[in-house]
Amino acid sequence: MKNALKSTTLGIQHLLAMYAGAIIVPLTIGKALQFNPTQLTYLVSIDILMCGIATILQLFSNRFTGIGLPVVLGCTFTAVGPIIAIGGEYGVSAIYGSIIASGVMIVLISGFFGKLVKFFPPVVTGSVVTIIGITLIPVAIQNMGGGQGAPDFGSLSNIGLSFGTLILIVLIYRFSSGFIRAISILLGLVAGTIAAIIMGKVSFAPVGDASVFHMVQPFYFGYPTFEWSAILTMTIVAMVSLVESSGVYFALSDICERKLTEKDLAKGYRAEGLASVIGGIFNAFPYTTFSQNVGLIQMSGVRSKRVIVITAAMLIGLGFLPKLAAVTTIIPDSVLGGAMIAMFGMVVSQGIKMLSKIITDSQENSMIIACSVGIGLGVTVAPDLFTALPTGLQILTSNGIVAGSLTAIVLNILFNMLPTKKKALVVTSKQSA
Repeated sequence: MKNALKSTTLGIQHLLAMYAGAIIVPLTIGKALQFNPTQLTYLVSIDILMCGIATILQLFSNRFTGIGLPVVLGCTFTAVGPIIAIGGEYGVSAIYGSIIASGVMIVLISGFFGKLVKFFPPVVTGSVVTIIGITLIPVAIQNMGGGQGAPDFGSLSNIGLSFGTLILIVLIYRFSSGFIRAISILLGLVAGTIAAIIMGKVSFAPVGDASVFHMVQPFYFGYPTFEWSAILTMTIVAMVSLVESSGVYFALSDICERKLTEKDLAKGYRAEGLASVIGGIFNAFPYTTFSQNVGLIQMSGVRSKRVIVITAAMLIGLGFLPKLAAVTTIIPDSVLGGAMIAMFGMVVSQGIKMLSKIITDSQENSMIIACSVGIGLGVTVAPDLFTALPTGLQILTSNGIVAGSLTAIVLNILFNMLPTKKKALVVTSKQSA
């Protein structure tokens, strides 16, 4: 009984640590695509449920899927910007078509992804993560003002709530440690929403209208459609996520004192691809490992998969309770915007951190970063730049994330993978010696 209580308590800790990240993704995407409260409630519910299912797929290793480590999965933040862009250009159906197709692609290449990793060194993945983070910041700023099209956009009440939430998150992060620091975003969202309730800026109608229990429904937002540029975008995002997940796998294998094999990695990649396919069918998102939960495992010293199974079961249970999901949808846009600045800023920070380790290695890396981030941001700001090109080429140039990512991949091949005259001279001199 005592062990069960301890495991449940630790499971709740893992749930709280990832919950803010789990709900901010569907809230950001749903509000950006102007979903109504019912649709938004469903989106949050299905995302929470799929976080649990994706986690289960990784926890239990079999011949086909599962890394078999105590990992918690959630929607990758790197997918938020691309999903909003795809939805704005092609509609919601194309979002889920691209998620399903990219998931199938990951399942197919999982066995030899290790050989493709050489095309995604830190200079490429860091550039892609930085580009994605930068493109998310305008979404956060819009929400800080009250949301796009809000009649009181930029009002003092909205600015006060957004900056109040952000300042509180910063203070909690600065003056706390361990678990409290891990849930600083969640605490900021709760405090900001309470302040908004006191100010009369919160409507509880979505909670009252939501049912207590519902069954999930495949293709809730309609049947998927498949656009090549959308599929390419989500496939690149998925590959970058796999590279990030690999780092989490190795970190956990070290904590759990377990050596990973190529087969283990392939099963982990396959589980993420399968989770994306299932997520697309039920109108959720692509999923990846959450690094904040790795920190909790390190902090608690408890490496048992049973704790994570309890977390996954809680997530699945919450996914069937739309009234609880509806509670998250009442968070005002301004409060959400304050939290988004911290969360999406951390995406940029992660990209810069990845780049800081290699930017001084060579001038070539600096050029790769400069061009890829410049092209990615430039196309995002001016998406009509390449409208004169043939339609086939526009697939690769109409989206800033795709354009920037491909620029990074091509330049990395040019500078770091193709033999140069300097490298050839070094090899020749060694052979002569």
